[in-house]
Amino acid sequence: MRRHTKSFVFFLLFLGLSLGGAEAEEILTWEECILEARQNHPELISAEEQLNQAKANKVIARSDVLPQISGSVSGRTAKAASAATTDTYAYSLSGEQLLFDGMKTAHEIAAATADVKAAQYSYDATSADIRLGLREAFIELLKAQELVQITEDIAQRRKQNLELVELRYEAGREHKGSLLTAKANLAQAEYEVAQGRRNIALAQRELTKELGRRQLTPLTVKADFEIKDLARDKPDFECLAKVNPLLLELIAEKEAARLDLKSAKADFFPEVRASASIGRSDSYWPPRNEVWSAGASFSLPIFEGGSRFAQVSRARAVLNQAKAEERSGKDSVVVSLEQDWKGFQDALDKVEVQKKFLEAAEERAKITQAQYSTGLISFDNWTIIEDDLVSAKKSYLDAQADALVAEASWIQAKGGTLDYE
Repeated sequence: MRRHTKSFVFFLLFLGLSLGGAEAEEILTWEECILEARQNHPELISAEEQLNQAKANKVIARSDVLPQISGSVSGRTAKAASAATTDTYAYSLSGEQLLFDGMKTAHEIAAATADVKAAQYSYDATSADIRLGLREAFIELLKAQELVQITEDIAQRRKQNLELVELRYEAGREHKGSLLTAKANLAQAEYEVAQGRRNIALAQRELTKELGRRQLTPLTVKADFEIKDLARDKPDFECLAKVNPLLLELIAEKEAARLDLKSAKADFFPEVRASASIGRSDSYWPPRNEVWSAGASFSLPIFEGGSRFAQVSRARAVLNQAKAEERSGKDSVVVSLEQDWKGFQDALDKVEVQKKFLEAAEERAKITQAQYSTGLISFDNWTIIEDDLVSAKKSYLDAQADALVAEASWIQAKGGTLDYE
């Protein structure tokens, strides 16, 4: 009794160590993947920081129209060759205000505002691209998980078929070629099971990257092959293009270029500034003698080697480029929308077709297996139908996964971001 108790204790200890050493797989839903990518994806973080830079540039541009105020405190000791040492102490407060610069600063502020809009649309476009990549990785892992289940079922079916062929071979009712073919079919099925498991590992790696994780961890995904956005009615692609973040970004960049051109032209106007200062100065601390000043300045560059003309020419070229890119971008967005919608419709129709093929293949396989076991059909005819069943199962899974990817591409073409759900 004591020996059995000791063995049982060792068994529990071994089981506990085994379970503790094995890392449980994390199960993720699509919503959880969205939340994690939104927080951790490096490309989204980079786009957000670019947006923050644009906002900071707007504040910098706006600061030029506000009073520029500074204060100073100084102390100095000096001695001439034939004189006594003299001390000078002073403190002052000075300010400067821009009065007129030909609207240059106003155009720079407006251009900075347009740059903020462009950065925001760029962030949205990046978010849409990340959503597509994340969705594709999610679907790939979901497909790989399902494919392993299918291949395991196929391997089990191939094993049962081999047993049936072996019985007929031993009874002298089947030749050796059929037996070897059945063994090869089982070997192929077992290979596909191993290959499917390796595909899972690769899909896990890709999903980990799209989640923004720094380290690979075992994970599985949980979802159905369900299409949410059927989009069967043909939409107005021109209207959809107008709210696409890629096109909106190009429009904002064109507006910024237009304002930059106005700012460059404003360099030909004079600049007028008012300034004033007040303080105290003395040879003792604290100084008691009050000093102040007030005035205005007028400046106008007369000759600088043609740089202002070149800046205007460059700004005009940037604007023309932005206009051309906007027109090209709009055409590309409209074409992309129609292509992705068409591909989505084709994928939906293909799912229905493959589903019918699978139903037919399952029914034929059920009938022919019973016929082969009773000798009503030959091995060659039976194995063709079995191969059709295997192919139909895989094709139906491929069609389902392709439809989900096509749906994701359609959402991305519309500008759907990580906040789409």
